[in-house]
Amino acid sequence: MRKLFVAVTAVTVVVSGANVPAWATIEAPGVVAGAVSLEGARNFRDVGGYTTTDGRTVRTGVVFRSNKLSRLTDTDLQRLTAMNVSLDVDLRNVKERHDESDRVPPGARYQVADVVSLEHGLRFHDNAAVTLVKAIAAGLLNGSDNLGQSIGYPFMVDFVGADYAFGDLLRAIATNGSGATVFHCSAGKDRTGWGTAILLSLLGVPRAAVEADFMLSNDKLGDPKAVELSWLRAAFDEVNHLYGSMDAYARQGLRLDTATIDALKARLLV
Repeated sequence: MRKLFVAVTAVTVVVSGANVPAWATIEAPGVVAGAVSLEGARNFRDVGGYTTTDGRTVRTGVVFRSNKLSRLTDTDLQRLTAMNVSLDVDLRNVKERHDESDRVPPGARYQVADVVSLEHGLRFHDNAAVTLVKAIAAGLLNGSDNLGQSIGYPFMVDFVGADYAFGDLLRAIATNGSGATVFHCSAGKDRTGWGTAILLSLLGVPRAAVEADFMLSNDKLGDPKAVELSWLRAAFDEVNHLYGSMDAYARQGLRLDTATIDALKARLLV
């Protein structure tokens, strides 16, 4: 698994039955019969198909999430062209982009939304040391197999640079009227996982379905420990701590205006 590193003071943060959890009872659209798959991007899937709390449905064929697109085959590119994918948003850092450049369908636009970019400085909404200690404690309490990721998820909410990246991603989706959008990181599970969770939450998809979509990466990647539900919940907890709600996070943290949020809903809900 490719890892990202963000310096936080002197610490490096890695971002890269009745007992059945709620997400396990939700069928994620990415596993249904006929779902699109790519030979060179194992974690590629449609984010659509979910039902919202008000009874609407997230459109399919409009937004796709994926792991890195550097290994796409010519057949994969033909499939993306047939699916009218016109925009590729890359959440990876500069080294990842340099080492494994995307293969983009002919005519599609390529946009960078680097989640760990220092373009806006090394700034955090909360005291980084406090966030770090809380994340470590939560990871230990939850028995996480990857403490680095337990730390990384709340920092995707706390780090100002990530706000700009996820805000740019959502604005790109909202304004891409020429076709479908695919966005991705390296493994398509952490940065992409949180970006998808933000999008689905803003559209009104229930938390259980958001969690199901997140956990689907374990199946797609063939690794039962690729992601842990506690990581995603740590990010949501940080949102609640800093903003009180996902809507406030979107407006205050990601700087999305009402017009952009309305455009996302108009484009993606039916």
